[in-house]
Amino acid sequence: MKQWMMFVMVLVLSACSSTTTTKLYQLPVDHNAVSSVSGKTGGAQKLLWVSQISVPDFLAGSGVVYQTSDVNYVVAKQNLWASPLDQQLRDTLVANLSTALPGWVVSSQPLGNDQDSLSVVISGFQGRYDGQVVVSGEWLLNQKGEYTRRPFSVTLPQQGDGYDAMVKGLATAWQQEARSIAAQLQAQH
Repeated sequence: MKQWMMFVMVLVLSACSSTTTTKLYQLPVDHNAVSSVSGKTGGAQKLLWVSQISVPDFLAGSGVVYQTSDVNYVVAKQNLWASPLDQQLRDTLVANLSTALPGWVVSSQPLGNDQDSLSVVISGFQGRYDGQVVVSGEWLLNQKGEYTRRPFSVTLPQQGDGYDAMVKGLATAWQQEARSIAAQLQAQH
């Protein structure tokens, strides 16, 4: 009987000592860099509505995704997104485009009848086994009935180990793609 009680005590103590902490991640946005537009700037204001960001099912859950081989993905159970990934991607894209496009009003809400609209389909947003982060997909721009579609794939080396570094790397890659979208928009206007 004493051995049984000792065994139960060891189990209880080991269960208490192996608790894991859940970490929540939010894509960082440099709020100081976000420009605000308060009125017209030398001509008609350009309006852009970021209408939709779509993510595949394996990225739509709450867990941060890590690719362990060319065909295997792991969804973390203790390292979670603080809010839905599609929402974070949309919010940071609006902020990054607002910074990159001075004189434009960029919004996640419809702005009226005379607006361009941008939708993005994400196919990859994960850290990878080789120390890289991957952001890929395609975006579709509607400018008054004229459509432009562009695939994108940004792969950057992760700066450091762990999920913190991976999320920061993903944010940097997403910001880089936002600058690319902004350059395309400026070239077309």
